[in-house]
Amino acid sequence: MKIFLAQQNYHIGNFEANTNKIIAAIEEAKKQGGDLIVFSELSVCGYPPRDFLEFNDFIEQGLACIDRIRQVADTIGVLVGCPSRNPKIEGKDLFNSAYLLYEKEIKGIVHKTLLPNYDIFDEYRYFEPAYEWNVLTFKGKRLAVTICEDIWNLGDDPLYRICPMDELIKHQPDIMINLSASPFDYIHEDGRKGIVRRNVVKYNLPMVYCNTIGSQTEIVFDGGSLVMNANGDLLTEMPYFTESMASVTWNDDGTFTDGVVRTADTIHTADPLPATFEPLKNIEKIHSALILGIRDYFGKMGFKKAIVASSGGIDSAVVLALACEALGSENVSALLLPSQFSTSHSVSDAEQLSKNLDNHYDIIPIENVFKAYEGALQNVFSGLPFNVAEENLQSRIRGAMVMALSNKFGSILLNTSNKSELATGYGTLYGDMAGGLGVLGDLYKMQVYAVARYINRDKEIIPQNIIDKAPSAELRHDQKDSDSLPEYDVLDPILYQYIERRQGPKEIVSIGNDPALVTRILKLVNNNEYKRNQFCPIIRVSPKAFGVGRRVPIVGKYLS
Repeated sequence: MKIFLAQQNYHIGNFEANTNKIIAAIEEAKKQGGDLIVFSELSVCGYPPRDFLEFNDFIEQGLACIDRIRQVADTIGVLVGCPSRNPKIEGKDLFNSAYLLYEKEIKGIVHKTLLPNYDIFDEYRYFEPAYEWNVLTFKGKRLAVTICEDIWNLGDDPLYRICPMDELIKHQPDIMINLSASPFDYIHEDGRKGIVRRNVVKYNLPMVYCNTIGSQTEIVFDGGSLVMNANGDLLTEMPYFTESMASVTWNDDGTFTDGVVRTADTIHTADPLPATFEPLKNIEKIHSALILGIRDYFGKMGFKKAIVASSGGIDSAVVLALACEALGSENVSALLLPSQFSTSHSVSDAEQLSKNLDNHYDIIPIENVFKAYEGALQNVFSGLPFNVAEENLQSRIRGAMVMALSNKFGSILLNTSNKSELATGYGTLYGDMAGGLGVLGDLYKMQVYAVARYINRDKEIIPQNIIDKAPSAELRHDQKDSDSLPEYDVLDPILYQYIERRQGPKEIVSIGNDPALVTRILKLVNNNEYKRNQFCPIIRVSPKAFGVGRRVPIVGKYLS
């Protein structure tokens, strides 16, 4: 049996485009003599559809697409994902389902059992879990079909009360097939391959695992679909962050006659979240995820051009370089907005960056605008010292300027705030926190520097002076970030313990951190949730990003 895996990038709710893409892959697999082709979870409608699932028309369009796909599933079997209706009155109205189509018929439907309701996932809001488990029969073979989370409930600390494969194995299946929408974060790849291996070893069956790719607003899916034999050897591993198709030939004796064997010894068994902060971990894949996140956000929203407020600092430099790579330099513009507090090298560094990237840039000094604001506020501010009000005023002037160009020329503003700043509130609402998409909002400052060095891996794109100089918002003379925050090599590891590892103050102090410093930092994080709640979507690259996957109260007493 020749089995194809179609690793594709879907657009949520774009039924026509998704279905055309699915049918094109089916036709190609038929040309190459395929017997069965496997797609990813909810491929027809795109994942995650969220509250679109509450619209009857959305469900009807998905079911109509299943009928359309069924017509081309004549000489080849097709496993494809789409919501289905629950015929029972009890429970939710929908299932998250996989359809087996063959001979222009629906030969079987499998429902997802384990509905994740943590971090970015909210499936139990919409779907009813499966309540019966049967294999699908195809060309004399018994297929144990599962959907994404269904294979993850293994180990000594199970999250759910049931393991679907424990039920399916009772029907003596010949192979496991998993339709998945498993998102990227910088530790998840090894854990994903590890969980597949644990399944094949436990059940002594091979597995075909098809994952989606593409970015859906803040969530990036990285692909990496694979085939593993019953010995736990990795036969096929598809590219990351790229649409592709692959095939394997599965023999009657359960072996495969193609694929390159990688021994199981190279595969970890779980997500290896480091105990301490590792800013260099998987920077290449983080870079790829950010590029895909920008490109898909623009492509799927129909946006063409981006604008970046370029300050001569590391954050805006990295965002500008990523945007040029993702969208093409001709589609990215930079706006330099120096004030009387900006150093000459900041302007020259920003200019050199745009020259290196070959993107258009404009320079609009804001000193006169700032002085006009000061004059307008003179009576109200009379006798009061220069402080954060005047500093933030400059940031808000810059926000207004860059948004004016955004409106005039139809360019989407890419935000440049990093995770360290967002965590501690080191940013100005309606100023440098403005934007349509947060590119670096899930990268700590030390990771931003690591991405900058990766961008410069072959040649100097980001001027070295931008990387070397001390970070500063330049809102007053001789200002440094370290005037307001601990040094980033001290701050970032503490933030990591609190945000990613969910360690409390006692645990963070116990690993050698100063108690007063820990208290100060954690209070900053909690007291600035109101700012993050007003922030734009952030491209997720870590196991715990700000946004939909981290839900803490704005008004709360814990550590405040």
